[in-house]
Amino acid sequence: MLVTIKDNLMCFINIPKINLLLFVLAYVLLFIPKLPAQELQLQHAKSYHENIAVTDYFVSEKLDGVRAYWDGNKLLSRNGLLISVPAWFIKGFPNFPLDGELWIGRGEFEQTVSIVSQLSSSPTNDIRWQKMRFMIFDLPEYNGDFTARVKAMKDLVRQVHSPYLQMIAQQKIQSRQHLQELLDDVVKNGGEGLMLHRANAIYVAGRNNNVLKLKPHFDAEAVVVAHLPGQGKFSGMLGSLLVENSEGIRFKVGTGFSNEQRLNPPQVGSIITYKYWGYTKTRVPRFASFLRQRKHF
Repeated sequence: MLVTIKDNLMCFINIPKINLLLFVLAYVLLFIPKLPAQELQLQHAKSYHENIAVTDYFVSEKLDGVRAYWDGNKLLSRNGLLISVPAWFIKGFPNFPLDGELWIGRGEFEQTVSIVSQLSSSPTNDIRWQKMRFMIFDLPEYNGDFTARVKAMKDLVRQVHSPYLQMIAQQKIQSRQHLQELLDDVVKNGGEGLMLHRANAIYVAGRNNNVLKLKPHFDAEAVVVAHLPGQGKFSGMLGSLLVENSEGIRFKVGTGFSNEQRLNPPQVGSIITYKYWGYTKTRVPRFASFLRQRKHF
């Protein structure tokens, strides 16, 4: 039988007012649903384009970690969810906001996600956090442009002197050729790409040209092994191709096709060219997308 708030209050009508108020407060705290976490108002990058002066920007490596926000008291995900971390990990962190990335190292994205997403309410004994770093790249509430914020971040890291609070290295560049050389070097060594921050920009929430991301895409060939059926709007058509690359690794290619190509897909045994953005830890091409079928002339 359901009991209403009114029924509950009637049961306590004869008790002193102060106790009644305490009861109502306890009822509200226990039974009124908590509001869901809300996405934080963070600054987000747009994709790099040629219509900029690269000398106006600082450049840093784009880390393949998990975006995190220190609000001055606790660590939150980009969606505003609490990240459960050991107390020793955040010891000495400042009482003002930091924007950054939880990161272990290049090629360790899956392990980073595994650690960050753990549900333990007491992660103090989780020694995996010892390899984690909070790599900051901005100060959302600092009163100054990005040039000033870079200096402030360097000073902060020196003052806190924690092995778990580090700053992503920022540098100015002289030309597009210099930018390309940096990108080639990062990618060659297993990095994901580059980030560009406009030197004279303040921190503005939302997606804007003050921050740009530059990621290469590669292309390669693979043999079609099988056709996998589509679902939903692709019902009765090709959903994805199961392919095998020169390393003998099989994976799916499910994007990049026109409707005509989904109705008449490349034959099993034919060779396609696909584009991708780096590799997973197990050498599976990331975000593989169909480019074209190799023609035999």
